[in-house]
Amino acid sequence: MKQNDSKHILQTINLNVKQLFQEQVSNWELARVNFAGLQTVKSKSFSFGDFEVKVQFNPARIVSSGAKTDAKSIAARPCFLCTSNRPQQQKTVDFGDYEILVNPFPIFPEHFTIPRKEHVAQQILPIFADMLQLAVAMDDYLVFYNGPQCGASAPDHMHFQAGTKNFLPLVNDYKGLKATHTDLLSDNGETQLYRLKEYLRTVYIIESVGLESAKLTFENLYAQFSSPLSLGRGVGGEVLNATEPMLNIVCTYENNRWTVFVIPRKAFRPWQYTAPENEQLLISPATVEMCGILITPVETHFEKINKNDIESIFEQVSI
Repeated sequence: MKQNDSKHILQTINLNVKQLFQEQVSNWELARVNFAGLQTVKSKSFSFGDFEVKVQFNPARIVSSGAKTDAKSIAARPCFLCTSNRPQQQKTVDFGDYEILVNPFPIFPEHFTIPRKEHVAQQILPIFADMLQLAVAMDDYLVFYNGPQCGASAPDHMHFQAGTKNFLPLVNDYKGLKATHTDLLSDNGETQLYRLKEYLRTVYIIESVGLESAKLTFENLYAQFSSPLSLGRGVGGEVLNATEPMLNIVCTYENNRWTVFVIPRKAFRPWQYTAPENEQLLISPATVEMCGILITPVETHFEKINKNDIESIFEQVSI
């Protein structure tokens, strides 16, 4: 494919996605109501010195925050990402092995789900390059991935998500904190690997101008978290997912350069999620939470959460 043809296709994807969003929020009542509801979402911030963590009350997110993702529950329900089970009103933009859909239960001002056409399990390693290519095609947005025990409400069906680029605090914080809060771990000329420090959670950042180099750096990083000792654990100490280390990933593409945020995990949900009512905080950390916006669908939980709770949640789920 000629370079000009490739650029034209990528520009077309961005345009088609924007048109899809406008059509869906105009003509699909569920999407229209829930995106309009974002205007009334309650939000507050907590300062941790050089950065802030936000908390939101978003009642529409009960669908995801309260999702049962155990094997028995998944087997008992139809896959809502498979074409045959989607609402008739939900339209798509084609992207090779994937379809781009408007997410009708949004967090971002523009929020998309990108399922693979084939019903295969959520697993990032074989298709990490797809994520990089999606980030190029949708460079007006950021692309992100929830691991099968890291917030994915459909761990049985491989999918990415995408959203408004400047929405996540981590993406913006990194630009300001890079000079003072990172360690450079490796640099091969094309690709640099950094670790963000003093940030409540561990974050690795891959910056690269080469797809293959970025992919290799990610694979090497992934391998470090693939030992049995590094795999995520449940409340009882059981290994949650022996096929993949617990990770949340965000990818952006700007100025011919990828920036990939890799956030390793050690637990699925904090103890507060299933605590007695007086202590409960219905917060199920996924990529958005790990990037600095804690979402709860329960207003009383939003009202009572405090700075100590935030530190506790991150300490439990982050390596």
